[in-house]
Amino acid sequence: MKTYQHTAKERFLKYVQIDTQSDPDSPTCPSTEKQKNLGKILVEELQGMGISDAHLDEHGYVYATIHSNTDKEVPVLCFCSHMDTSPDCSGENVKPIVHKKYDGSDIVLPDDTDQILTLQNHPKLQSQIGNDVITASGTTLLGADNKAGLAAIMSAANILIQHPEIKHGKIRILFTPDEEIGRGANKADMEKLGADFGYTIDGESAGTLECETFSADGVVIHIEGKSAHPGFAKGNMESAIKIAGEIIARLPKDRLSPESTEDKEGFVHPTDISGMVESATLKFIIRDFDTEKLKQHEAELEEITKTVLKNYPESSYRFEVTEQYRNMKEILDQYPQVAEYAVEAIKKTGLKPVQKSIRGGTDGSRFSFMGLPCPNIFAGEHAFHSKHEWVSVQDMEKSAETILNLCQIWEEKS
Repeated sequence: MKTYQHTAKERFLKYVQIDTQSDPDSPTCPSTEKQKNLGKILVEELQGMGISDAHLDEHGYVYATIHSNTDKEVPVLCFCSHMDTSPDCSGENVKPIVHKKYDGSDIVLPDDTDQILTLQNHPKLQSQIGNDVITASGTTLLGADNKAGLAAIMSAANILIQHPEIKHGKIRILFTPDEEIGRGANKADMEKLGADFGYTIDGESAGTLECETFSADGVVIHIEGKSAHPGFAKGNMESAIKIAGEIIARLPKDRLSPESTEDKEGFVHPTDISGMVESATLKFIIRDFDTEKLKQHEAELEEITKTVLKNYPESSYRFEVTEQYRNMKEILDQYPQVAEYAVEAIKKTGLKPVQKSIRGGTDGSRFSFMGLPCPNIFAGEHAFHSKHEWVSVQDMEKSAETILNLCQIWEEKS
C-alpha cells in the first residue's frame, strides 16, 4: 500500500486531554455539555481540511461529508466513532504518555507507581514490541475508547482530501455522544445522515472485525414492602431492602452471571440497588447473543422474585422490561458484502482479519436496526475503562488504512 502522511497520533494526543465523560444519571442529550468541547474541535479540524458542511448539532452529534470523486454510483458509506469516555474511571486531566519503540519491559505509570502494565497482565502487548504505545499516567483512563477511532477516521479523512487520486463514493462522518451509557444512537438523524452502510471504528486488537453483539434488555424490579417502627415490628414489618437482598442472593452463581460466563453465554447482572424499608429498586442488565433467550432469562428472574415474595404476603413488586439493543448479526447477515469488503480491506493493510463477537454492544448495534447495517472495526484500544488503557500509534494508523481501503473497495466493486 502507498505510504501516506498519517496524523492519527497528533490528533489522538490532543483529543484525550479533553474531558468527555458521559453521565448515566443525566436526562439531557448530550448527558454532559463538555462532550461538545471535543465536538467543536473536531468540526474545526474537518472544516480546516476543506469539509465545509461539518457541523455540531444541538444534541452533540458531529456530521460531515466527503463528496464522491468518481463517476460510478457508489453506496454512501458512514464512518462513526463516539466522543464520550466511560464514567467508570476518571477522564479528567488525562496525561498521555508515548512509550516509543516499546521493548517488552514493564510500563510503570508515573502518577501511581502501583499501576504497572506487564506482558503477564496485558499479553497483547507482546505484539506491540517495536511500536509506540500510548498510556495515561496512572490516575485516569486514557480515552482510547473511542478517541483512537476518532483519530483514525480524522486521519483517513485528511488523507482522502489530500489525495484525490483515491477514488471513492460519498463518505459521511458521524461522531456521537453518550455511547458509553447506551444512548449513542438516540438522537442521530438517520435521514440527514443519508448513508447506506456504516462502520463503527471502536474495536480492540488490530485486524479485528466484529459483526455480532449481545442482544440486550434492561429490567427494573420495584418492591413495595411494609414499614413499621423497628421496636414494634414483630409480625408486622416486611423490609423491601431484605426482600431485594434475598432476590440477589438467589441469582445463579455458576451460570447466568458475568463472573461465570464467556463466549456466547448470556447473563443476568444486577447493576444497581437502592431503597428503604418501605420500598426498594433493583436494576439489571440482561444479555444474550440469542435474542429469544432474553425472555427466558427474564422469566427466570421474575420467578425468583415471585418465590421470594411468597414469604412476604403484604408486599408486592413490579417487573419492568426495557429493550436496549439487539444483535446486529440479524441485520448484517442480510448484507454479507459489508463484512466481506471489511475483511478484504483489513487484508490489504497486511493484517490477518479476525472476526469476533462482542460481549457488549456498539452504536452499530442500534444503527443496524435503524436502517444502517454497521459492523465494528478495530481502533487498537485495549484495557478500556481502566487506568491501564493503552493503544499503539501503529494500530491507529492501520485502522485509518483500513478505512481508506474500504472506500476504494466499495468504489471498485460498484
